[in-house]
Amino acid sequence: MSELRFVRLGFGEEAVEYRAAWDKQREVHAARFADEVGDTCLLLEHPPVYTAGRRTAESERPLDGTPVVDVDRGGKITWHGPGQLVGYPIMKLPRPVDVVAHVRRLEEALILTAAEFGLETTRIEGRSGVWVLGDPVEQRPSLGGLSLDFDPRLTDEEFDPRLNGPEYAPSNAGQRREDRKLAAIGIRVAKGVTMHGFALNVNPDNTWFDRIIPCGIRDAGVASLANELGREVTIEEVLPVVEKHLRAVLEGADLQPREVVRETAPAAAPAAADATAVAAASA
Repeated sequence: MSELRFVRLGFGEEAVEYRAAWDKQREVHAARFADEVGDTCLLLEHPPVYTAGRRTAESERPLDGTPVVDVDRGGKITWHGPGQLVGYPIMKLPRPVDVVAHVRRLEEALILTAAEFGLETTRIEGRSGVWVLGDPVEQRPSLGGLSLDFDPRLTDEEFDPRLNGPEYAPSNAGQRREDRKLAAIGIRVAKGVTMHGFALNVNPDNTWFDRIIPCGIRDAGVASLANELGREVTIEEVLPVVEKHLRAVLEGADLQPREVVRETAPAAAPAAADATAVAAASA
């Protein structure tokens, strides 16, 4: 594929408001579709904001009425803010578009980034993004004095971890030795060109995630490079490393269209799935 261009939009005091960045994505997306620019990755920080993908349930939003920006990406609700490196790769993919393959490439670049800082991460089957694995269930500390075999987050549909103190908070998943997400991914593909992308927790205040059900997952939490490594890590340190691995993985990818299996049964009415696809990836 073609060379990937990086555009650093703003960090720290120059963090970019979410809606302004969304407008910028649309602008670059249109230019990429028209081949006026090459593949481009926008890199930035956002001021604190909750964004909800198309699959977000009402029960996963903030209980206190905090505003949420509803977006057209895949996945559910998440938070963006200071200390989190956000990347929006806007790339033209061959049709039929293989959305899952694109998500896997983003995951791979971020797994390599974490490894360069000395943190081992992985994928979890059925859950997009980049994860720090917890201990086996039988080795984890109990919650509320009960065995994890009776974890109410899994057995009680009405149980809301947001109302039950810090022992269930997503930001404390590391203390509970549970699986925890280091980087979230949620994308959209329109006209064969990608939008949205990834959010890598470098050194944010992860208690922002405690107001929501991050990515709709109740039995896991969130992580950051700084917390997992036990030292200060900055966006400035991580930026060139992320760029290096995104460039290596994305530029080096042998892009192939999604394999289409032809059925002999009568076809249904034509759908616009190839024109606009939304990844089932989590935010």
